[in-house]
Amino acid sequence: MNRGSALLATAFAAGLLGGLCNSLALWLAGDWGLTALLGVKIAPHLTPAWLYPRLVWGGIWGLVFYFTIARPRTRRHWVRKGLWISLLPSAVQLFIIFPNTTHYGMLGFGLGQLTPLVVLLANAVWGLFTGVFTRALWGRG
Repeated sequence: MNRGSALLATAFAAGLLGGLCNSLALWLAGDWGLTALLGVKIAPHLTPAWLYPRLVWGGIWGLVFYFTIARPRTRRHWVRKGLWISLLPSAVQLFIIFPNTTHYGMLGFGLGQLTPLVVLLANAVWGLFTGVFTRALWGRG
């Protein structure tokens, strides 16, 4: 396996692990009542059916993250890049998924007025941990 393929696999695995951290953080926020405190009706149950697609999508977004780190000169600032890339899945959720595939409307306001904040924070957890795991799995490059 060449270095490009290895980095691609690393980015996917880091994205998947970031998806796990994102999912656990969102589940805990719902379970502890933090989302309800914000007036947001997001309190998922930690089940395989809920978790599995989130892990896969975390890995797919990890592939998007790969394109920000693919060149040797750009292999630094892993966490910062992960946080910037986390804005993409947030935008997809808020502007495509919520209004087109759910009844929650644009920005998910049907779940509560602070839904965009919860989505941004949950995806920031993904970006943070995707950067951390990429750095841990790949190193300085």
